[in-house]
Amino acid sequence: MSHRQHRTLRRTLVAAAFTTLLGASGALPVASPAAASPAVASPVAAAARPAPAVIIGRAPGLVPEAGAWDASHHRFLLGSLRHATVSAVGTDGSVRTLVQDPALTEIAGLRIDPVHRRVLVTDLDNGLGERSGPATLGKIAGIGAYDLDTGRRIFYTDLAAVAADGGGHLANDIAVGPDGTAYVTDSFAPVVYRVTPDGAASVLLRDPRLAPAPGSYGLNGIVYREGRLVLGKWDDGTLWQVPLGNPAAVRRVEVAGGAGALLHLDGLLGRPDGSVAGVTNALLGTGRDAEVELRSDDHWRTARLTAVRPSVDATPTALIAGPAGRVYQLSAGLADALAGRPSDTFALRRI
Repeated sequence: MSHRQHRTLRRTLVAAAFTTLLGASGALPVASPAAASPAVASPVAAAARPAPAVIIGRAPGLVPEAGAWDASHHRFLLGSLRHATVSAVGTDGSVRTLVQDPALTEIAGLRIDPVHRRVLVTDLDNGLGERSGPATLGKIAGIGAYDLDTGRRIFYTDLAAVAADGGGHLANDIAVGPDGTAYVTDSFAPVVYRVTPDGAASVLLRDPRLAPAPGSYGLNGIVYREGRLVLGKWDDGTLWQVPLGNPAAVRRVEVAGGAGALLHLDGLLGRPDGSVAGVTNALLGTGRDAEVELRSDDHWRTARLTAVRPSVDATPTALIAGPAGRVYQLSAGLADALAGRPSDTFALRRI
């Protein structure tokens, strides 16, 4: 598709969405994920203002599950489970669309690759997206790369085709190595994928110990730590370490003080001091909504739980290293969305 055709298609989609929303409600919503952005201050001017402790964003049914801080534009980037878009969110809560790719069904994981100035997202079908359907439900695992300035697609890679096992797949989270190589977890298969900066993918690891419990989610959060990957498993709250030089040597991390505390471990965030922070949630009736912190003195062969802080907001799904290095927790009503009641608001709360 030419650039001109892309712009024409985008204008058509925006107009259709505008007409549908207006006809349904008789009035314009507070904010639309496909709407044009209001005047936005320059990144330099925005950076001069301190970010608030709580940022409330409003956009019809956006349901962001993960995100990243884009320091070069002084904005958060959040991926939508519902609309399969990437939204640029200002520290004032303003929302505008950066990525709108019809190849995507739902977006869960989102990371910035600063080396190549692009944003990476995982593609899946968990039954929440507007494009979700019986033919793709629980069968999609993909990764897309998009220009950080324009939102233009750089590549899309079908990871389920790379797995080539005919089973269920759900690409969840992403870690990015120093050279821009991406590593992706699959919540429906015991698989971790490796994706080179040009989009070529392979199976880094396949291990039956990483399979999800029946009817649940398995691998979820993932971070890169000095030549290793640290993986969180949602269904049982276990932590795993993968040496990239020998992925077959994957081993469970023994966590001191973590008995039961890591159940439903969702998004993970690597911190500059070498620690790993994450969130747990009470999705599907068990677990608890909390922020957790973990440290290791032996390259993640073992770890200790150093903090558990109850979440003010329900069903947190990610931590984001925001402006000035401060960490924000993302909550967007995931439980309500799974129950068919997607929220029009989301919260980024500094912790």
